[in-house]
Amino acid sequence: MALRDYQQRAIDLLYAWMRYNAGNPCVVMPTGSGKSHVIAGLCRDILTRWPRSRILVLSHVKELLEQDAEKILLAWPEAPLGIYSAGIGSRDVGMPVTVAGIQSVRGKAEMLGYVDLVIVDEAHTISHKAEGGYRKLLGELKGVNPDMRIVGLTATPYRLGHGLISEHGAIFDGLVEPVSVAELVSRGYLAPLRSKLPAAQLSVDGVGRRGGEYIEHELQRAVNNTDDNECIVDEVIARAGGRRAWLFFCAGVAHSIAIRDALRARGISAETVTGDTPKAERERIIRDYKAGRVTALTNANVLTTGFDYPDIDLIAMLRPTLSPGLYVQMAGRGMRLKSHTDHCLVLDFAGNVKRHGPITDVVPPKHKGPGTGDAPVKVCEQCAELVHTSVKVCPACGYVFPPAEKEPLALHGEDIMGGPEEMRVREWLWYVKQSRAKQINMLCVNYYNAELTGDKVTEYITILHDGYARYKAEITLRDIIDGCGADISLANGIDENYLEQLAEVLNDADAPETVTIKKDGRYYRVLARHW
Repeated sequence: MALRDYQQRAIDLLYAWMRYNAGNPCVVMPTGSGKSHVIAGLCRDILTRWPRSRILVLSHVKELLEQDAEKILLAWPEAPLGIYSAGIGSRDVGMPVTVAGIQSVRGKAEMLGYVDLVIVDEAHTISHKAEGGYRKLLGELKGVNPDMRIVGLTATPYRLGHGLISEHGAIFDGLVEPVSVAELVSRGYLAPLRSKLPAAQLSVDGVGRRGGEYIEHELQRAVNNTDDNECIVDEVIARAGGRRAWLFFCAGVAHSIAIRDALRARGISAETVTGDTPKAERERIIRDYKAGRVTALTNANVLTTGFDYPDIDLIAMLRPTLSPGLYVQMAGRGMRLKSHTDHCLVLDFAGNVKRHGPITDVVPPKHKGPGTGDAPVKVCEQCAELVHTSVKVCPACGYVFPPAEKEPLALHGEDIMGGPEEMRVREWLWYVKQSRAKQINMLCVNYYNAELTGDKVTEYITILHDGYARYKAEITLRDIIDGCGADISLANGIDENYLEQLAEVLNDADAPETVTIKKDGRYYRVLARHW
């Protein structure tokens, strides 16, 4: 089976990194991009070039072990492959390629013997500290072969409280990133996500934190209540339309059961999978879900990795998390290409999109340590000058940064993908406001969302400022006047008195049908207006 170009690129970049660097690289590839195919291609290529090599493929999830072994045999039917996993019921040893569960082989370095290369699937699960099953086994294997190399694969190269898995004493020394989510979506290899801001939003007020994450029993107590559960389920049903494979990520076992029961009470076929679900029952539930006999599947902490069902077309996030990795894993369940639709709807009741950003540009967690990092900066969008985040006016070109009055609500749209969005406009409101930095008046316009949610996007037009800021504002204002057909001219120049007249005339003109907007930090920036 031939690899896709970006999968082969991953292997080529991996070889290049290892040729010029000592240490251990980690390949970062989005969920659904085919990491198992890369593992298979790498194993085949190494053993074709160097037949006496010994490779150990490790993971912590039974389903991933099965996927990795399946893809190796698909790419190479005669592969010299063994599987060592209690969960799978196989204990093969001594093969050139061994796929093994870390729980089954930790402490068994002597049995595994001499290994040239260890490949770790879901490599972000390896602790930064010199502890845990992975670190113990890898250290012992290094004792057998000091020249052993380790290659990781993950979609989420960070850990809570530690930052990137290639920093601060981690086992990996560099990241190899052959492809992005945006490229895979644009080329048709992944399905885009569409996110809608639900009316119901779960609150985490008063929920404590431990180890960089919400304390589970406090979180579940905060979000698992009858009123919220019923509102959420009603909204999911209302928005689902003809979607047929719903996946709910819940805050705990009791929460997932409560959501399942609320769905059943409304006539929706629903099941729950938790860590306590017996193996046979879990397999039956997953089988029924994939066959369409179960519409909704609720879960608590078990279907974020290793669960591969492309036709998931609705994801409901009911678990607030401080972990960007967990957020990406949850969203990633919906990005595989589907047989019946071109996208997956994400309903984020947990505020995770707002907390972590779009999945194309997730903010990694910070390393816990003394506050000795660089000063916070932002980039002027007009001239690319780096300035402190507190600066209101760019000293290089005069651009006025939008005042931080309050954070707007997230908009209905595809904000989880991080690209430009089209917002339908119900109405607009023009007014004059004084900039805090220069005490100069400027024109402002609020575009109100047609979804009637109260959401708005504000555009600031610095027409009385100096330099480039004024030049850009004049172009913007002329485009708006031409688009809406307002009976007013800029030919005679603009002064303080003319601003109020402009606002009055524009308020009587037709608002655009849509505006193209893009998330820019905490705010939205208007890119274009369409009448």
